[in-house]
Amino acid sequence: MKQRDIQVLQEMGITYWQVRKPELFPEMQIPVIDLPESCKLLFITSDELDEHDGWLFGRILNSMKLTPEQALALPLEALEQVGEHHLVWCWFAGCQGVHPAGCQILTSSSLKAMHSNPATKKALWQQICSYDT
Repeated sequence: MKQRDIQVLQEMGITYWQVRKPELFPEMQIPVIDLPESCKLLFITSDELDEHDGWLFGRILNSMKLTPEQALALPLEALEQVGEHHLVWCWFAGCQGVHPAGCQILTSSSLKAMHSNPATKKALWQQICSYDT
């Protein structure tokens, strides 16, 4: 991809993209996502989050003594591009994948499913607490 194309995408606010047919670009390098040092939780989901999901996510972060600035959401497909990180947590919501090395793993149903199922929230909380011991 030409530098001008990358600049246009960045000006549009697009910082992550995926080529649908990488075999057409044999010389293309897959970009590495280096997470900022402040990022302590990586939230992996394929769902588009709405305002209600964001509220629940914020409550869960607060219970973990984290702020929204310390979390980053990525789709499952981007996980293999994660490079350098200082993660403490990697949370898979409604999906499964290979996690970055050196972090504590959480798995749950999607945030949308958690709204109407208190048992899934309890199961997530039990996972979080299991790391405190």
